[in-house]
Amino acid sequence: MRALFCFFLAGSFLLLAGCGNPKHVEVRIALGSPGTQSISMPTMLAQELGFYKEAGLNVTLIEFQGGAKALESLMGGSADVVSGFYDHTIQMAAEGKQLRAFVAMLNFPGWVLVSPGVTSVEGLRGKTVGVTSLGSSSHMILNYLLARHGMKPEDVSTTSIGSSATAVGAVIHNKVDAAAMTEPAVAMVRKSMPGLHILADTRTAAGVKSVFGTDSYLSTVLYSKAEWVEKNRDTAEKLAGAITSTLAWMRTHSPEEIREKMPAAFRTDALQMDLGVVRTTQGLLSPDGKFTPAAVEAVHKVLSTSLESVRNAKIDLGKTYTNDLIR
Repeated sequence: MRALFCFFLAGSFLLLAGCGNPKHVEVRIALGSPGTQSISMPTMLAQELGFYKEAGLNVTLIEFQGGAKALESLMGGSADVVSGFYDHTIQMAAEGKQLRAFVAMLNFPGWVLVSPGVTSVEGLRGKTVGVTSLGSSSHMILNYLLARHGMKPEDVSTTSIGSSATAVGAVIHNKVDAAAMTEPAVAMVRKSMPGLHILADTRTAAGVKSVFGTDSYLSTVLYSKAEWVEKNRDTAEKLAGAITSTLAWMRTHSPEEIREKMPAAFRTDALQMDLGVVRTTQGLLSPDGKFTPAAVEAVHKVLSTSLESVRNAKIDLGKTYTNDLIR
């Protein structure tokens, strides 16, 4: 009898040990424009801080040069989730393909339209403007900004300059007359060109209000195919939880502490510039990871200005996102 009791007791310990160490779920996240710190920082910090592991996830971050390439990887099946701009869900809905965003990271897009010589948006007529890539979110926002100032997309010449070192080089070496940039590229250019003109700034609530006429404008989110979100709700909820934990951590820690946890590739030898970029990013953060109808509609309005496919499509915006996975 005693031997039988010991057998069951040992089995119980093994069962408890197995429950305490569940197998981590594998998730592949495609990361668009990893060199753009303000856009990709929360997704990468969640990895550095161990929040994915704590949630029982083994996340692999796959870096792509641009959100369009990250989207392609999702549609092609080489990624499960994309860390990228929300507007892709609307663009794909216009094509009859259902994507769903399930956690919002940034309330402001963080794009800044800069120019060494031009002093106003109207002054861009006939000039060359650099964007991350043709058809990118920065391109869509530029077109909308032009329309707000009584101009058409064809009134300027747009060219692809990337998002980090290539963008900085394009401005400093006068390859373009103006450029849509994010941090840390903006800080790098301003360091070399103190007299740089800021034509539009979406890093602050006031700037977003000026450009879009709304209090917030959705930018970086986690999204996937709607069917993946439905079939993997537990995994998607854990991802959302890891991101909201990261947002809370970033809001409650100093720029110095955040910089220490950033991937080495994000840090430069210019300490004060790095800290300035972190402070800017802190100001972009979503307070709770949730979507609001007004912010969603703002993105739809911008895309409708540039894309006929979006303008003419009947899109149920409520199906492009969900707040149900935010706890």
